[in-house]
Amino acid sequence: MSHFAESRSLFSDIDDVVVPAKARAPSYLRDHRKRLRTRFLNGGATAVPDYELLELILFRAIPRQDVKPLAHLLIQTFGDFNRVISAPMHQLTQVQGVGESVAVELKIVEAAAHRLARAKVMQRHVVSSWDALLNYCHTTMAHRDTEQFRILFLDTKNTIIADEEQAKGTLDHVPVYPREVVKRALELNAAALILVHNHPSGDPTPSAADIDMTAQINRAAQALGITLHDHLIVGKSCETSFRAQGYLGADA
Repeated sequence: MSHFAESRSLFSDIDDVVVPAKARAPSYLRDHRKRLRTRFLNGGATAVPDYELLELILFRAIPRQDVKPLAHLLIQTFGDFNRVISAPMHQLTQVQGVGESVAVELKIVEAAAHRLARAKVMQRHVVSSWDALLNYCHTTMAHRDTEQFRILFLDTKNTIIADEEQAKGTLDHVPVYPREVVKRALELNAAALILVHNHPSGDPTPSAADIDMTAQINRAAQALGITLHDHLIVGKSCETSFRAQGYLGADA
């Protein structure tokens, strides 16, 4: 198994700093990094497979060693690029060769992806940005290993005014209290809600508990003049809409 030594400076880069000749990366590594960066610049993300995209990130944390074996190991361990950057810190650092600097670089990429996806839905009309909303939900929740329950709060024009994590749970359960959901909606002066939670199993099929909890929240919201637009369950590659499945009918 290869050993990977992280740089002391998180933001150092072999091409951007002057280092003693003996400490420099071998020429074949410098050439490989240059070729990979050029290919990425010319062709974008589609021009490189998952492991090479990881290499580009790892270049910064490990500036003078071959990071291809570590990139392959991370993909092998977690499954794909998305699952690598979404993995919790404690799981990342259990992989041989991944210390704090590498883990932090990966989590920075994850945070940037979340912020970019969130910016495309906040203060936007939910109908006109529905695809962006689904993308945001998948980006932030699809690869989590425990359940998370989020609420999107909307104003009278169906513009998203707040996005909040209400609760975290276990592999197959998250505690949700209808009273707290409605109370928070009143505090924000929200006119409507969209509930979102993930199924770490990857299967977005609603459970009996999901259906019952949604019906309770819907009744509590209706009593106060608040509309529950939808409840989305996010799986690994798809989602289930309670509205589309008929779970939010007049008798729900």
